[in-house]
Amino acid sequence: MKAIMYHYVRPGSLGWERLKYLHFDNFRRQLDWLAKNVGFVSREEFRDSVASGEPGNGAILTFDDGFADHYRYVFPELASRKLWAMFFIPTGIYTSRRLLDVHRIHLITAHCGGTASLAAAGDVVTDDMLTDAHVDEFKDGTYSRFDDDADTIAFKRMFNYFIAYEHREQTLDRVIDKLELELPSADEFYVSAKGLKEMADAGMQIGSHSVNHPVMSKIDLARQRQEIELSFDYLNRITGAPVETFCYPYGGFHSFTTDTETLLTQAGCRYAFNFEPRDISANDLRSRPQALPRYDCNHFPFGVAGTV
Repeated sequence: MKAIMYHYVRPGSLGWERLKYLHFDNFRRQLDWLAKNVGFVSREEFRDSVASGEPGNGAILTFDDGFADHYRYVFPELASRKLWAMFFIPTGIYTSRRLLDVHRIHLITAHCGGTASLAAAGDVVTDDMLTDAHVDEFKDGTYSRFDDDADTIAFKRMFNYFIAYEHREQTLDRVIDKLELELPSADEFYVSAKGLKEMADAGMQIGSHSVNHPVMSKIDLARQRQEIELSFDYLNRITGAPVETFCYPYGGFHSFTTDTETLLTQAGCRYAFNFEPRDISANDLRSRPQALPRYDCNHFPFGVAGTV
């Protein structure tokens, strides 16, 4: 059983030329390829797999970050093919009405490139802000699967992993001001609560991606519990259904701990997804359901970002 993750899926760059996205035409081609060569696991079959510990035969589709792309393009395509998918939502997009920092980082580098972005950051970031720059897993275990240039990786690593969270938002504000960059509003960038409810009512599964999309291993257990429980409660109110699944922001074993897994179990999460490119095994389902592996879509034909 293969879980596959997607992020931006759109019919072109939509004004953000360097943004890493899967072209919608290639998304459709990949669905055709999966249907022919892998097959799909239904929602009922997947629930049976979780309950029995026996993996089904086929693919499970998962989409992270609550982008409007998923409602505008992905959801209608899945519905037309009678497919279901899981959509993992960081609920801070509804409570703050601001772009999450992780997405502002994407858009800064997409518009300005890594070199200009890193130069602007160098004018406002001080060494005392980089409290996690010494963490080996963050230095060596991040961005190894990306083909970004060195400056883009350095900028993303600085703001996603190294900088203390109490400094990140205001420092990004200053970088954006220096670059004179205008970003889209949250309302146009993310799926609305109404759209999310429509997707849930149509059979899509809505899961939590935390509140603010932090690296869970960077924050203490009390804040981890808040990120989990507040997001679960909010999604429950929007969809009217209990939340049973979670996806770790950023992903990879550096991004969460066994304590995070325990907190998820205590919150009623039945299974959670990591990034680890391999099939889901019976051992995963039975022994570690809070760290199920997922492939990136670029591990399969037609999944390379930004090409048609």
